Amino acid sequence: MPRGVRKTPLEKLNEELKEVRESMKQYKDCLITLEEKEKDIQDKIKLEQFKEVSSILDEHEMSIMDLKELLISSKTEVAE
Repeated sequence: MPRGVRKTPLEKLNEELKEVRESMKQYKDCLITLEEKEKDIQDKIKLEQFKEVSSILDEHEMSIMDLKELLISSKTEVAE
């Protein structure tokens, strides 16, 4: 019993090319999603680092300006 018309080699190759292109698009979309997630995680890491610094400043009863002055003065001392 015939199952249908046989595909020519050209038709088979065109179908394969179409499938490859669809797979490439899926991977590109996935890569974009992963890059967005990477950026989000990096932002969260920075936020946590700032929280830690803020906590240390609070423990030492220092302000951001105090920290800034301390860093500037230590940089000046190293340069001399």
